[in-house]
Amino acid sequence: MRDLSHLDEFRTPYMGWMGDKKAGAFLLNLEGSNLKFTVLATYEGDWDHVSVSTTERCPRWNEMQQIKTLFFNPQETVIQIHPPESEYVNNHPYCLHLWRPQKDKDKIPLPPSYMVGIKSIGELPLKSN
Repeated sequence: MRDLSHLDEFRTPYMGWMGDKKAGAFLLNLEGSNLKFTVLATYEGDWDHVSVSTTERCPRWNEMQQIKTLFFNPQETVIQIHPPESEYVNNHPYCLHLWRPQKDKDKIPLPPSYMVGIKSIGELPLKSN
């Protein structure tokens, strides 16, 4: 996770806690949205974790991408996790989470980008008959 000092003006107390350079609670306005986003950043249990919520709806992909940019370094892989239903926890109807393991952070497997879309014409593996 990034040093969050660049977000100090958006810090807000959370249960009497102001956080530190890698954690805290923040109230943010994001580009393209008129909503206020509550963001909690923590690092414990071998995970960097960012919780993002609004009072109106779940954050959209572009909003989560903006949060990823604010809280994580550009080359860090960050994940959203869909656990087994038996492990679901839902304390807020409009909250999403970003996660990054602190250990083996460079070993998060990623599918080939062509399975998501084409970045360049030479990227797609072609099958021959």
